[in-house]
This record gives sequence, structure tokens and C-alpha cells, in this order.
Amino acid sequence: MDLFSRCWTALRTAVAALPDEDFERPSGCSGWLVRDLVCHLVIDAQDVLITLVTPVSAEPTRDAVTYWDIVDPPTGDDPLDALIVRLAAAYGDPVLLKFHLDDLGSAAGRAAGLADPRVRVSTQGKVLTVGDYLSAYVLEWTLHHLDLIAHLPNAAEPPAEGLSRSRAMLEAIAGASFPTSLSDRDALLIGTGRRLPTGAEKSELGALAAKLPLAIG
Repeated sequence: MDLFSRCWTALRTAVAALPDEDFERPSGCSGWLVRDLVCHLVIDAQDVLITLVTPVSAEPTRDAVTYWDIVDPPTGDDPLDALIVRLAAAYGDPVLLKFHLDDLGSAAGRAAGLADPRVRVSTQGKVLTVGDYLSAYVLEWTLHHLDLIAHLPNAAEPPAEGLSRSRAMLEAIAGASFPTSLSDRDALLIGTGRRLPTGAEKSELGALAAKLPLAIG
């Protein structure tokens, strides 16, 4: 739960430090500008708040790793993706988008800090403990932090411990380990299709290369 907070705080701090012009730059999410990604983070914060106040008595059906499903790669045709782009544009001034993320994001962070990790919650038809739910979101925050800074070389990096934990989760999802020659960041980018492996990297990946990229959702 501490790692959730560190990764979420680092991501929101990175957004808050961006100059207005960076909101019009591309992000690491195909087809999304930085402003679209930040708007998606607002929705993520809402989801965290909703889930943390949706306790259930049922037995867990997922954990921090199995929370994630392998899905079809995004095509840009998803109605929610289109809505986020329109909603992000409607903010107009990036200051308003920053404020909304800070407002909801801070609330989500406080709620996570107050939550009992043993309580079971429900989201998207899945049941898991709060501890596992928040652990799963370390991967979400880390990947989107990488998306945020994909074309912003001066922006702050995700926490090293978040990168390491996210790599471990992605390896568990893949059922295989990435080569030790790959940094945590590169393993995440290549593993999720955010960049293609070089010829040498593909050779080192071996049989795992055939499973990649992993689109998770």
C-alpha cells in the first residue's frame, strides 16, 4: 500500500510540474496527447475511490496479478477512449485539468491510506482485497508515468521500486522472465508494446518474444 502511494504521488507530482505546452505533446499511449492521458488519470482516480467504498463479503476471485486481463490491443475505436479525448479537450486550460487531477487524486490517495488492506472490494465483476487492488494499481501508475514522459525528456521518472515491482507483475502475467540485460523500464515498454525490441533484444527475449506485446486491462 505504501508503494501505491509513492507511485501515485510521483505521477501526480510529475503532472503538476508540466508546463502548459506539454499538454499538447504526444503521450506514450497511441493516439493520445498528454492532456488525454491526464484526463484518463482523473477517471482512474474516480475508479479507485468508487472501488474502495464498494466492500463485499464474497471470497476473492483475483489477486494483484490476476486482476489484470490480457486484452486486444487498442484500436482507437473504443467509445470510452473517444469520450476521454473529447472530455480532455473540453477542459481548455491545462490548469483546470491539473486542478481536477490534484483534487480527485489527492482524495484517492487519502482513501487508500485509510483503507484496511484486508477488506474485500468489488470492481468490474472481480473481488479482491484492498491490499491486492492497490498493489495491482502500482502497475497502472508506473505504465502511465512512462506514457506521460515518453516524449518529455526533462520530466521526472517513476520511482525505481515501482518499476521493479511492475516488471515482476508483468513477468507473472507473461509467465516468463525478461532478460536481465533489459532494464525495468525497457522490459515494461517492450513487454506492453510501447516500443519495439531491437534485433538484439528480440534475440535475447527468445521464446518470450512470440508472446509479446501484452496488452493488459
